[in-house]
Amino acid sequence: MAFDIDMIKGVYTKMAERVDKAREVVGKPLTLSEKILYNHLWDGTPTKAFTRGKDYVDFAPDRIACQDATAQMALLQFMQAGKSKVAVPTTVHCDHLIQAKEGAAVDLKHANSVSSEVFDFLESVSNKYGIGFWKPGAGIIHQVVLENYAFPGGMMIGTDSHTVNAGGLGMVAIGVGGADAVDVMAGMAWELKFPKLIGVKLTGKLSGWTAPKDVILKVAEILTVKGGTGAIVEYFGPGATAMSCTGKGTICNMGAEIGATTSTFGYDDSMERYLRSTDRADVADAANKVKSYLTADAEVYANPEQYFDQVIEINLSELGPLLNGPFTPDLSTTVGKDMSEKAKANDWPIAVEWGLIGSCTNSSYEDLSRAASIAQQALDKGIKMKSELGINPGSEQVRYTAERDGILQVFEKLDAKIFTNACGPCIGQWARYSDPKNAPKNSIVHSFNRNFAKRADGNPNTHAFVASPEITAAIAIAGRLDFNPMTDKLINEDGQEVMFDEPTGWELPPKGFEVKDNGYLAPEADGSHVEVKVAEDSERLQLLEPFEPIGNTITGAKLLIKAFGKCTTDHISMAGPWLRFRGHLDNISNNCLIGAVNAYNQKTNFVKNQLTGEYGGVPDVQRQYKAKGIKTIVVGDHNYGEGSSREHAAMEPRFLGVAAVIVKSFARIHETNLKKQGMLGLTFANETDYDLIQEDDTFNFLDLNEFAPDKQLTLEAVHADGSKDLIKLNHTYNDAQIGWYNEGSALNLIKIQNAS
Repeated sequence: MAFDIDMIKGVYTKMAERVDKAREVVGKPLTLSEKILYNHLWDGTPTKAFTRGKDYVDFAPDRIACQDATAQMALLQFMQAGKSKVAVPTTVHCDHLIQAKEGAAVDLKHANSVSSEVFDFLESVSNKYGIGFWKPGAGIIHQVVLENYAFPGGMMIGTDSHTVNAGGLGMVAIGVGGADAVDVMAGMAWELKFPKLIGVKLTGKLSGWTAPKDVILKVAEILTVKGGTGAIVEYFGPGATAMSCTGKGTICNMGAEIGATTSTFGYDDSMERYLRSTDRADVADAANKVKSYLTADAEVYANPEQYFDQVIEINLSELGPLLNGPFTPDLSTTVGKDMSEKAKANDWPIAVEWGLIGSCTNSSYEDLSRAASIAQQALDKGIKMKSELGINPGSEQVRYTAERDGILQVFEKLDAKIFTNACGPCIGQWARYSDPKNAPKNSIVHSFNRNFAKRADGNPNTHAFVASPEITAAIAIAGRLDFNPMTDKLINEDGQEVMFDEPTGWELPPKGFEVKDNGYLAPEADGSHVEVKVAEDSERLQLLEPFEPIGNTITGAKLLIKAFGKCTTDHISMAGPWLRFRGHLDNISNNCLIGAVNAYNQKTNFVKNQLTGEYGGVPDVQRQYKAKGIKTIVVGDHNYGEGSSREHAAMEPRFLGVAAVIVKSFARIHETNLKKQGMLGLTFANETDYDLIQEDDTFNFLDLNEFAPDKQLTLEAVHADGSKDLIKLNHTYNDAQIGWYNEGSALNLIKIQNAS
């Protein structure tokens, strides 16, 4: 029996009428993405056609999912909204605050000890406000959502960029900042610029060593880390329908790495099989009644160029296994000889120290079974393990079933570490080094989604490469980055030359899924009596104070930092050890922009303090400006804020007194987060004006009092020698978003509306 089945049936009940009306209003056949979007309009039945990439539209998502690191700030904000219960089904999943070190049992016990204050807070807030709570160890949020909550044709948002994983079950699932989730929890509309549409036609069929992971690694190569920005990627074709549901989830999951709003697939037999195997036959039966509405109209897939803004075609029969990295998920290399040449040219370490399998991207039963088939061959053929191996199952249901079926035991016979059902190394929760900053240069291979510098283990010298679980297993066993399991031989313990056979596995467990305790706690029907405690002296939790409006007069502002090159949310607000402060805005602000590279000296966390002329850490310098009441700006390059959806990357600069972030271009979620927190997120009208910004500049906004949609702003940059440059700035604020700015934040506006 599915969670929230009545809600799901309600979505399907409205779908035919609304989609038929949308088709009439738009005047052409519809993609699946458009059907879902038009069926979830806040105003109900469609009355107008929206312009892709231009019109801001209000939507009514069906549900919300939050992981523990982001849920803290989201729920602290929701507590300020004046509501007694969430307006839509919402869940909290404890998966980020568990560090991988010794193994599942020890690591989980340690997490429950050191983070008990946070877990207790999240459980009590969830119980009070009608939120489903998944305990530590229950699983990784996106795998748990796929197993329990995702449904074809639905719309959900989540406070994690990889919420998009649910596209594997035909949803439009979108990662957002916590303030966006608070809007929906409070019963308000959720605003999104109507996305552009990218169609990816998959022909042929995956076979041999090629996996669904290789599809998205190839798409990332084609589109790069910003090529999907502002767009939904919709996959179709015979190669798509032949793929497993969890394989589809893997592809959608890593759509976050190309900046896509989300990715999705049309409802098909593999999704129905997955629904029924995860005890949701009721959802499958309901979906089958509206099956034609849960995929694109036939004309769309027959002539995709007429209906998508961009079309990519990939022949899966010709696709081979790939390794993407290091330091960026879109640098793609074919396994084997190509890697040998590229590694030598770039001085990448050939020896592989670790292979890591799991994360929200590749931790399904199918993933583990295929990787285990390679591990079993190593045992059978007498191949000695050359690297260390770590496994993160996606959920307790997957872990329990895999253990029952002997899959985990295969890994254990190779001395692999079975970590907790949690994110672990994928998000930097990996106790690999005692001193990560001074750790040696090395290579690792993993089936995760991101491989930014320092992402997994805090070591800037770790070269992380992304691959499928089966390729990760093979390379870890061989211990060489350039190993090609399709052609290369290994010497076993008897001195014989042996080769791996192709991986095998199960789409779904032959004996069905099984679990004793899935880790779910349902909230009380009436939580009004539940008390949420936050200690005044807590270093991990802090009640929020409303932000004061920045105002329409900004003069004498100083430059905090001009960031050079890639500046992700990991650079702006690091994870790893900083996760412990995700519920304490003051304390976590001590990591603000410490990973960004200063354009003037190519150093991190070392910027000029214009008050003293000395250099110091970014948060330290900014706190001195704040103490003097001096506003500051941050300047950045392209795709600023890519990566995680963490709104801390916007809240920390806002809390410390940064007034504006001015860049060449933004990643979607981060730009929205800045707007939600009442800041100015602006782009250079002329990108080369980035070069005009000097280290000792002072800034004046000349026409901020005329802040209006589609109207450029003018920035006066006053240089140390007294010369000036006038810089034109673009923005994407609409009237409602300017209202957020004028009130100090979107949350401030919600409180006013709820009080009236």
